[in-house]
Amino acid sequence: MKKWKIAACAACVCFLLTVAYAANAGGAGDPLVTLSYLNTTFTKQVEAMVDQTVDERKAEMEQALAKVLEQGGPAGSGNVFTVVTLSRGQKLVGDVGCEVMLRIGSAVCGTDDSVGLIDTTSGGNLGNGGALATNHLYMVTISTRSVTATSGTVKVLARGPYTIQ
Repeated sequence: MKKWKIAACAACVCFLLTVAYAANAGGAGDPLVTLSYLNTTFTKQVEAMVDQTVDERKAEMEQALAKVLEQGGPAGSGNVFTVVTLSRGQKLVGDVGCEVMLRIGSAVCGTDDSVGLIDTTSGGNLGNGGALATNHLYMVTISTRSVTATSGTVKVLARGPYTIQ
């Protein structure tokens, strides 16, 4: 009987030492995750996931850029400005939404009534026969409005649907 009591006490002491040791686990002196695991395995996994995500986003952005550049397409049909050169007397006739900016030369607005081009730079309205100001952005808000070249060579930037006559 005495041996059983000693064995039971020894088992209790072992159990208490194990519990005391486990209570200290995970502290600064004995972390549950080792620094070497973080530096080697975990960090490389995170870097691989980040690289994969960056590569996917880069591919998406390149596709989107290619699509935007592709939509620039024929003169006046895209979302980018196109340089248009006009000779004296030639007309650029814009559809609704067309934007025009005079860069070189001189040109006048052509319209059948008093409403011509909207000068988005100054906020004004340019009527029939009104001279376009250099570097002002004009918008066509009613179809068949035109810009007629009055000097030898006229260069305009145009964005949106238009035709040359």
